This record gives sequence, C-alpha cells and structure tokens, in this order.
Amino acid sequence: MEGFTAPVSLESDLGAPALETSVCRCGARAPLSETPPGSAEERFRGLLEAAPDAMVIVDDAGTIRLVNAQTEALFGYQRDELLGRPVEILVPQRFRDTHASHRDSYTDNRQVRPMGAGLELHGVRRDGTEFPVEISLSPLETTDGLLVSAAVRDVSERKAAEERFRSLLESAPDAMVIVDDAGTIRLVNAQTEALFGYQRDELLGRPVEILVPQRFRDTHASHRDSYTDNRQVRPMGAGLELHGVRRDGTEFPVEISLSPLETTDGLLVSAAVRDVSERKTAEIQLTALYEQQRHVALTLQRSLMGTPPDVPGLTTASRYLPATQGAGVGGDWFDLVPLGAGRVGILIGDVMGRGLEAAAIMGQLRSAAHALAKTGMQPRQLMQSLDAIVAELDGPDQLVTCCYLVLAPDAGEVTVCSAGHLPALVAEPSLPVRALDAPVSVPLGVGDHLHQQTTLAVAPGSSLVLFTDGLIETPDGDIEDQLDALVAALDKAFMSTSDLEAAVDDVLSSVLPATEDHHDDVTLLIAQLPAAPLATASTKLPATAASVSKARAFLTTALRSWGCDDLVDNAQLLVSEVVTNAIRHGQGPVRLCMRRNATELTVEVSDSSHHLPQPRIAEADDESGRGLILVETLAGSWGVRPNDDGKTTWFTLLLRGVSPLAV
Repeated sequence: MEGFTAPVSLESDLGAPALETSVCRCGARAPLSETPPGSAEERFRGLLEAAPDAMVIVDDAGTIRLVNAQTEALFGYQRDELLGRPVEILVPQRFRDTHASHRDSYTDNRQVRPMGAGLELHGVRRDGTEFPVEISLSPLETTDGLLVSAAVRDVSERKAAEERFRSLLESAPDAMVIVDDAGTIRLVNAQTEALFGYQRDELLGRPVEILVPQRFRDTHASHRDSYTDNRQVRPMGAGLELHGVRRDGTEFPVEISLSPLETTDGLLVSAAVRDVSERKTAEIQLTALYEQQRHVALTLQRSLMGTPPDVPGLTTASRYLPATQGAGVGGDWFDLVPLGAGRVGILIGDVMGRGLEAAAIMGQLRSAAHALAKTGMQPRQLMQSLDAIVAELDGPDQLVTCCYLVLAPDAGEVTVCSAGHLPALVAEPSLPVRALDAPVSVPLGVGDHLHQQTTLAVAPGSSLVLFTDGLIETPDGDIEDQLDALVAALDKAFMSTSDLEAAVDDVLSSVLPATEDHHDDVTLLIAQLPAAPLATASTKLPATAASVSKARAFLTTALRSWGCDDLVDNAQLLVSEVVTNAIRHGQGPVRLCMRRNATELTVEVSDSSHHLPQPRIAEADDESGRGLILVETLAGSWGVRPNDDGKTTWFTLLLRGVSPLAV
C-alpha cells in the first residue's frame, strides 16, 4: 500500500542506544525519539506492556502509534498490522462514519474520561466478531503533538452477568424495585407492574416515593439517607406497619427487605416488596437475594482470576470451587503463562483470608505475577519480586502462599520455587503419585528471606498436580492424613482414566464428598506435559567467527536428516544472525540446540553473557544492526530467555502444511 506508515523497532548490538523510526514504504524515515537504556520512554513502554488492559495510543489524526501485547490478544491483530493504521480499524463498520467526528470532538474538549462513562461501546476483532468494551481516554501532550491514550477493556463477561442479573430479577416471585442512592427507580420487574398497577415506563426515572403513601413521603427520604449511610442487608420497618400505594391510590400492607448492591455506577439498593400474608414466600425471597449477591461477588472473583490461555501441547484440567460459607469468594488463583520455545510457566497461589478484600489482592498479585513471568525471569526472582509487592499492600500481616513452576518438556525438566505453598505433586507414567522434592520457603509477606528454586527431572507425559489448602484442610482433620488421601485419590483416578477432566472430577468427589460444607475456596489443576520432541540435536561451538559456518552446516545436516529441507534456507539465515550476535556481543562458548515436534522447529543459541540485547535502529550506512529484525520478520516467534549461566536466544519456524492457528 503506497504511503502506508508503520513503526519499526530494530534490535542488535548490545549497549547501543535505541531509536524508533517511522518508516514509509516510499523510503522516507522520520525519527520519533531516542530511547537509551533506562530512559523515561523505555520505562513508559514497560509500563504500557505491564498494563492489565489493552492500551492503544493514537495521534490527533486518529492514527495508531503504539499498542501493547494485550491489544494484540484482545483484537487478534499482530502489532505491525495496527501501527500506522486508523484507529477505526478497531471500530465496528456501522460506527466508523461517525467515529471520526467523535474523535474530533474529544480533541477539541480533551479531558480524562474514566472507564464506563455511561456509553455503550463496541470493538471489532480481526475476524470480524464484535464485543462490548469500556474505554478510558487520557490526553497526552508531547513535543510531537497531542496523543490520546485509550485503555480498552472487554466487558463481555460483565454484560453477560448483567443479563443474568436481569433474568434473575424477572424470575423473582415478588415485586423488585432497584433504586440508586438518590432514590430514583432504575429497574423494576413484571411483578412490580402487577403489584402496583403501573407500566414499567411510568416508574423508571421517578422517585421511589411514588410507591409510598402520601402521609409517609415526607419522612421516607430521611429513612433512605439513613440506610445509605448504614447499608446492610436487613428487613425494613421491623415492628412497624408498612404500606405501599397502587396507581389507583389504594394502599396495601407490605413487607420490604433491602439489599445494597455495589456497582461501577455507584450504590444501588434492591427492594423486595411483598404482601405480609406471603411471609413464607418472603423468606424464600431473602434467600434468593443472598444468593444473588453471592453470584455477583463470585462473578467479580472469576473476572479477577481471568481465564488462563490454552497452551499448545499442554493438556490441562482445572476446577475452582467457591466456599459455601459467607460470600464464597477468596484468594485462590492459578495461571498458565506461555514463555516461548516450548516452555510454560504455571502459577498457583492463595491469599490468606476470605471475602472481597482477599479477592482484590489476589487480582493484583495475579496480574503482577503474569507480567513478571512473561519477562522470562527465573522462578526465585519472580518470587522475590512478588514478596516486595505483598509488602506494599495494605495490612502488615498479609500473607500469601505461591508456587511457580517453569516446564521445559524438551529437556524433561521442571524448575520450581515455592513460597509456603503446599507441595506440587507429579504422576509419571506407570509410577505412583509423589511430591516434587523441592524446597519450600516462607510465605510471601514475611520478608527478609531468600526464596530458593530447584530443577528436577520429569518424564515426558507426566502430570503435575497443583492445589490450594482448601482441598485438604478441614477444621477437625489432620493435613498430613488429608494429603495422603489426595495422593491415593489421584493414583486411583490416573489408573482408571486418561481423561484429565474425568480425573479432576473423580478426585474432587473422593476428597470432598460433602462439597456443600467446605469452608474455604478450592482450586485444583492438573497439567500433563507433552511427549518428548520427535528429534533433537545440539552442539557446542567456540566463540570464533569460524563457528558461524559450522553452525549452519550442523543445522543443515540435522534438518535434512529430519526431512525438513524446505526450512533450510530460512533456518540458515536466522541461525547465522543469532550465532553471530552471540559471538560478537556475548561470551563463549556458544551452544546450539535444535528440536522438532509435529508442528514446528525450535532453535536455541546460548552463550555465557547475562547482558540482554538492547533495541537499536541501524542507520542507512551502518554495516550492522539489522540481524534481529530479520529474525523477527522470518521466524514464527522468537525471544531471549535469561538463565543462571547467561542467556538463550531462541526462534521457531512452522513446519510446512501446519496452520499457524494450530500452533
């Protein structure tokens, strides 16, 4: 497309300053900013990537200038498909004609607009599917002009929850009236219309006093204010004779129960109105209201927990069971983090305590842990970082248990770091279930303790079992006995079925036979490691220029012996660039490792330098600085992983005939 502009970020020699340039296909180049390592812009980009929401930065012409990884995941585009394009690419077709005028209006009256500012907004994914969103806008004045930062959040789950709430409202047997903290009627159900004789549109937006007899209206407003200041679920007017008034002016005795509903729009109050003659029906309704609140709380917690992604080659099954006592919500969470090159991170944690406070802390820690894991840091480093985060949370006595495992199926290894969490279990093929022999340090929040990690051999096809204490702790039981019972249940389940979903159900039914009585939330995750690679090859090379040709020759021989002749040309080019970088900017020796599975080829180049590559744009007359952009262009995926001995740069190539969607 002639004239199309897209930002390009190149990366090469270590220690060189980073420069991002806007490059046109016609050849024009305009520098945007120089970003030396540790600069404010670099920190800004780091914050942008760490944001939990999709972040889209556009200029005053509506052109997308920056996005983060969450934007790619939410809208289904690769980053280079968005940069330089009009922001309307993310807007459904039917709104695009008017969207530009809305942008201009915001530019003329720029101000911070918070999430969910009373607007019904929609986004559209690359595949054409639409979904509801909330968008927070913030103007950013820069030397290059006005930029607008848009934080985009998918609210599909919340909208679905609202629809379920409305369905529950309509299914309630009594009249239900939902009012805001000003006493304005926001929602009613069909029973309200039948009981009071009004049509729905005659009530919505009117003061709730329209349903109160005239002689009580003067004092009713003060009763409402008193309830708003001291909100709780309780019956109104205990010991008082309460009355409602129908549209025709007739009064009738009622009993009213009130429930506060905390929402993003502020406090709502749910009022269930019923005739006093139907007292038993009123008791049922109180229970229904309680369950309704519990459902809202659990919906919030599940939203904070998120949905772990499907990881190619890793079969998983999991269950989360809320507590049956109180609000039901707690601090359990787990996460799966694809780390590239076949590696996967598994996180599981438990915030001590229960209720929305524990769930809120859990949400913060889960987001932080996911972002830290994506950097490729070692498990013990991640645990130390989480320890610092927990120390900054409200409450000096806040404790959190957490376990982080990094799976390397190709090497048949798992690296484990546990901060006070119950032991992870492993079921290797044809062997009994056993605990992973890994050290367990103090919980997060204790402080002043170093967390240790260990790397253990685990056979391909093994299943890892992770769980929280709610699964085995009981008020009157011994935890060691319960752990033995869990191991026995797992042994029996793995012997009777190879289906992980069925195994999870079997274990829960065995360990928790009375699921109606558990006092803590329960999390159980089983992850089955993939089979060993179909083929592997590795060699060690000295850090000399001659090693580049040796690496190409070694790779070519291996690929042809594996029947992957079609990958030879691209693989030779990429391995030349990566090995050259390791020799020039790293520290020898250089280790080349290759492996092939059913869908892709993975190539890893390791050296003994801990210094990671820094982004750099090559000038037109530079003889170097273009290597990593070739890797980014030709490889299916690539990255750099720090380790104890230095670092590993890896890339993958998709085997011919395999769809990218299958990887």
